[in-house]
Amino acid sequence: MKMYLISDNVDTWTGMRLAGVEGAVVHEKAELKRELDKVLADKEIGIILLTEKFGKEFPDIINDVKLNRKLPLIVEIPDRHGTGRKPNFITDYVNEAIGLKL
Repeated sequence: MKMYLISDNVDTWTGMRLAGVEGAVVHEKAELKRELDKVLADKEIGIILLTEKFGKEFPDIINDVKLNRKLPLIVEIPDRHGTGRKPNFITDYVNEAIGLKL
């Protein structure tokens, strides 16, 4: 089972290539959709790495794949600019999920 990166910047793509992960750099919604369709057709790819920007800008495309397919697993990763999440997002998520303040 392989991983595949779809990134919005060349730096993340280059770093993942150095780690042995194939991928592509896309910027527009149509490019993302085309690249996702290509990756989804490849049964050897089990994990798709996406930069967080795509999850924020195009949630309709990403959520459709997440909700309607078992494989591949989609993992959103931060890019070189860091994450767009708050520093304590995990604690806030747990607090919201179980109703306890940690």
